[in-house]
Amino acid sequence: MSHAGAPAAAPIDGSGLRIVVIAGTWHETISNGLIAGAQRVLDAAGAEHSLVRVPGSFELAVAAQAAFAGGADAVVALGVIIRGGTPHFEYVSAAATDGLNRVSLDAGKPVGFGLLTLDDEQQGLDRAGLEGSQEDKGAEAADAAVRTALVVRELRG
Repeated sequence: MSHAGAPAAAPIDGSGLRIVVIAGTWHETISNGLIAGAQRVLDAAGAEHSLVRVPGSFELAVAAQAAFAGGADAVVALGVIIRGGTPHFEYVSAAATDGLNRVSLDAGKPVGFGLLTLDDEQQGLDRAGLEGSQEDKGAEAADAAVRTALVVRELRG
């Protein structure tokens, strides 16, 4: 894993933003780590946030669509898909990614992308923001969602 090229993150003020964290329930340890990282960033930014759980990563997009319809300024989508021995991995990964992108563009609002597509469970543990993890993808997704929501707000005046 490389952090080369990652931007330096200055503190952000997300007060007044309403963010919905949507997380799949598969691979509970990894998912819970992602959620904790996202919530930590949102708390530090002062953004109002709530958590919604969906059965799996495929369902993230429709829940994100509903969150935007309900007035969310941004969504943080968190999920875990681990490659298996069938093409199912490719179908679910592509559908979830494409769905989240479509929902974001249709709403004109950001989706912080915290969907981990992994070859094995260890890769998820390394990215989940847990003790001993090398990365915190939940925190990164939340940070991106808040920063982009602020940019969108500014551009729209």
